[in-house]
Amino acid sequence: MVVFTTFYSCSLIRSSIYSLIGIFIFLLFNFSLKAQYATQIIVAKDGSGDYFSIQTAIDNTKSFPDKPITIFIKNGVYNEKVRVYPWNTSLTFEGESRDSTIILFDDHFKKIDKGRNSTFHTYTLSVEANDFTAKNLTIINSAGDIGQAIALSVSGDRSVLQNCKIIGNQDTVFSTGEYSRQYFVNCHIEGTTDFIFGNATALFEQCTIHSKSNSYITAASTTARQQYGFVFKNCQLTAAEGVGEVYLGRPWRKFAKTVFINCDYGNHIVPEGWKAWSNKGNLKTTYYAEYTKTNTDKRVAWSKQLNRRKAKRRYSLSKIFGGWNSIY
Repeated sequence: MVVFTTFYSCSLIRSSIYSLIGIFIFLLFNFSLKAQYATQIIVAKDGSGDYFSIQTAIDNTKSFPDKPITIFIKNGVYNEKVRVYPWNTSLTFEGESRDSTIILFDDHFKKIDKGRNSTFHTYTLSVEANDFTAKNLTIINSAGDIGQAIALSVSGDRSVLQNCKIIGNQDTVFSTGEYSRQYFVNCHIEGTTDFIFGNATALFEQCTIHSKSNSYITAASTTARQQYGFVFKNCQLTAAEGVGEVYLGRPWRKFAKTVFINCDYGNHIVPEGWKAWSNKGNLKTTYYAEYTKTNTDKRVAWSKQLNRRKAKRRYSLSKIFGGWNSIY
């Protein structure tokens, strides 16, 4: 009887140990599955990185990662059309240097040829995921002055572009998404007509906005549900040689909102400041405003002038982005 009891106890202990080992192995396996993805990836044209192309690197990153992923892009010209899919969240592109890390492609409206909405397919880089960051690189649509040709399209929420150059002609930056918040800081953006357009809530801070022709800088399509549209703070507006008749913007849609605060205007900005689109009815709901030391006596009657207090109170970073406080 004693022998049987001892044997039974030993069997029970062994069974318990095996169960614990099984549980440990199961947990370890699942932890390994979660941990088994790279969070630091290198792209290099010369073969010294993990991938030769940016898109290949994106395609091999974990979807909806638990930890942020950084793709470090070495200097070089990457002639490719790049898309950051909605599932590539918490992704950072970090270039080796702004002027020498270049993403370039040459799609344009006529080349795409998909009907009246062809413009939106012309991007060089499309960002559709949330929590995207790009720093120290150049994005170019190299199609030339041939019509609509987007260099950068951003629709994801909580996007940050820091120290980037974005170069095109017509429709350079498509800043879109009714619930998308985008922060451009220390960037250089250049184009010809409507070269910053869309319906996102976007703050451009300490950026250089460079006009390459006599035309319009912005074409906002803000919706009635949005409190903010495009806001430019402490930016420098420059122009190519011979350019001297540029408007701050024109309303693409009836509730367009665009505000310039404490920006350095060049002589190329026309005294009227703003221009109506073909639908004059939009002017009743459009909100175009400025806080500036520039003489605004000749501004169009339907634009607004802000005082210092209102500009500071209404257009702080936290107010514009409504609770998104994780920038830097």
